[in-house]
Amino acid sequence: MPLPFPKHPALRTTLSAPVFIPGLALIALLLGVCAFDPGLAERFFLAGQNWITHNLSWYYILTVAIFLGFLVVLAASPLGDIRLGPDDATPEYSYPSWLAMLFAAGMGIGLLYFGVAEPMAHFAAPVEGAAGSPGAARAAMVTTFFHWGLHAWAIYATVGLALAYFGFRYNLPLTIRSALYPLLRQRTHGPIGHVIDIFALVCTVFGIATTLGYGVLQLSAGVHRLTGIDTTTPGFLYTTIAIVMSMAGISAATGVGRGVKRLSEFNLLLAIGLLLYVLAAGPTQHVLASFTENLGAYFREIVPLSFRTFAYGDVVQREWLSGWTIAYWAWWVSWAPFVGLFIARISRGRTIREFILGVLLVPSAFNFLWMSVFGNSAIWFDTHGAAQTLSAAAGGADALLFNFLDLLPFSTISSGVAVLLVVVFFVTSADSGALVLDSIASKGQDETPVWQRLMWAAILGLTSALLMSVGGLKALQAMTLIAALPFSLIVLAACMGLWRALLEDRLYASRELSPATNFWSGGDWRRRLDHLLNLSSPDEALAFIQNVAEPALRELAGDLQARGKRARVDTTPDGALTLTVPRKHRRDFIYGLRPQTRTLARLSPTHKVERSVTEPVTFFEDGRAGYDVKYMSHEEIIADVLRQYERHVQLGRLNETALVDSAPGHASQS
Repeated sequence: MPLPFPKHPALRTTLSAPVFIPGLALIALLLGVCAFDPGLAERFFLAGQNWITHNLSWYYILTVAIFLGFLVVLAASPLGDIRLGPDDATPEYSYPSWLAMLFAAGMGIGLLYFGVAEPMAHFAAPVEGAAGSPGAARAAMVTTFFHWGLHAWAIYATVGLALAYFGFRYNLPLTIRSALYPLLRQRTHGPIGHVIDIFALVCTVFGIATTLGYGVLQLSAGVHRLTGIDTTTPGFLYTTIAIVMSMAGISAATGVGRGVKRLSEFNLLLAIGLLLYVLAAGPTQHVLASFTENLGAYFREIVPLSFRTFAYGDVVQREWLSGWTIAYWAWWVSWAPFVGLFIARISRGRTIREFILGVLLVPSAFNFLWMSVFGNSAIWFDTHGAAQTLSAAAGGADALLFNFLDLLPFSTISSGVAVLLVVVFFVTSADSGALVLDSIASKGQDETPVWQRLMWAAILGLTSALLMSVGGLKALQAMTLIAALPFSLIVLAACMGLWRALLEDRLYASRELSPATNFWSGGDWRRRLDHLLNLSSPDEALAFIQNVAEPALRELAGDLQARGKRARVDTTPDGALTLTVPRKHRRDFIYGLRPQTRTLARLSPTHKVERSVTEPVTFFEDGRAGYDVKYMSHEEIIADVLRQYERHVQLGRLNETALVDSAPGHASQS
């Protein structure tokens, strides 16, 4: 139900009232508590954080390990061949653009903030071993890899994969509720679905606000280093956030294909430039050797690290786990609605295997290289001439990057580039977040008014400014960890639903079902010859759908209804026609037709004129590639529908048989 705004074009809205109004009210309530009594908010949220970390650390560790294992199994199995969209879908963005947007949305500001700070923190105060030793340096890098590597991106990829699959293959709204479609079915469109999206909306706002808070702190430190002005005043804080969020609003207003894409590509190039400079100006040979050894140590220890809970350790080690690993896992989970939905939106047309490998490996590899270049260089300088000045300042993470750059040549220039990179990372995170929030609040609609995207950019800016001004960042971090707990349950349920849907999808293509053919029967061959000699136009394709296909589908729907089956025929303004037979507890049967225009291949390299043909092409609920039916008669259309329906019914019987065969009672009897 959209909001009842006036129908003036400038005030057009796609916002869903059951999601937007409660979500905005809850955001305002939490902000009000943090603003009017930040002490109370901090005590309340920290109490919840302490309870979770003391009682449920094992749950976070196990859940994130399950996400990574689930993705590895999917990528290695035949299910990885399934495409995110119809079988004939092609990717919307090139690999470089796709990877640049993945990188910019996922961990931008965090890389700059923690690239030096985290390795130095573990090096100066390791969880095991002596501080400042070679063993501490190695352990610091392996731990940093663990926190910023495959596990973090597995959380994003799991959410993104579920959304992309159900959004592009089932044609469901690209929003969080759709990930639970196999479990909730039509209830995803009711109050339960609204609650899921409301929670995702709130979780996304505060998850992004946490990251933007880190960005503001580091940006303030960088500007102070370059100019010497006092950047701790409220005026500087508000002005900085206003400028950056205005830039984010402009980028979000231009959409994914223009503003976000181009800014992400520029962001990646700028980050690579700073990375190469630090690599060349620092201890290059040491960094490259360390990077190689870091990779080997990470993959050698990834399994024990994945399940490390310090159950046999002391209190200090368990507190370290809560303050680092659990905090990171909760942070990534809180970002999963945002990053997962964003990468789903830009991944239409890719196969599941391509999606998993791209999302897991490429950003993780870049993160590993970044952390090695900055972290190992900082550790090397700290032990070779810097007299432990970096490790001594490890507690002040806001300015640690700039302290490190001061040890390199041309530090003023490199610090200026770092400040610019923080700004661009800030903008790309905020504009991507505004687009995702608008999509969630609009039940997955892509074409939304510009003013809505600007509104969400403003809400993110106001949230960051308010929380930073009242000192609510600690409370916000604690609230993020608490919010991640129920959302992790949603993601686990999405894994179950996705697995069930993928098995059913694969069964559709198996040989266990009778073949559904689209072959022409041979009747009315003179009319087919005329079609071959004369390319059909959009009007002719539409006329076929209206005059031949629609009467056939309505006749079949009437017979199904006479036999006690619910069936309906629907049409859309663009000429699409669908026959739907609802099925309880499983995917509805849909047989659809739509006019589809394609460009014909040129007959020779010198033939410059492009010709096109418009054909009535089938489409189905499960995303299989459609086929042209313009040669079929009234009876042949009905026969083709029944062939597809026969496969659908057989699939249901196979699933029921599989459930019976796997039941404990049946197994014991046999």
